Amino acid sequence: MAKYNILYTEAFYRSLKPIPKKDVARILRKTKALAHEPRPIGSQKLSGQERYRLRQDDYRILYSIEDARLIVVVVKVGHRRQVYERGK
Repeated sequence: MAKYNILYTEAFYRSLKPIPKKDVARILRKTKALAHEPRPIGSQKLSGQERYRLRQDDYRILYSIEDARLIVVVVKVGHRRQVYERGK
């Protein structure tokens, strides 16, 4: 399988600020692994959207995949209770 490029949105970087550093390190490791397997075991496609969700402890990583261009766009990360709310 070809290696995907990982792109991070500004919203993703902003959403990392309130998260403890030890959790940020785990989240970044998990997102970097998407370059080799964009649909790992445990990822789920979100209904009604062209995005996927990946769990990391109490946090959820939201991302989209562009297979034609071999790109994974990491959109947002947040606590499981808040990440799906619009406008956050």
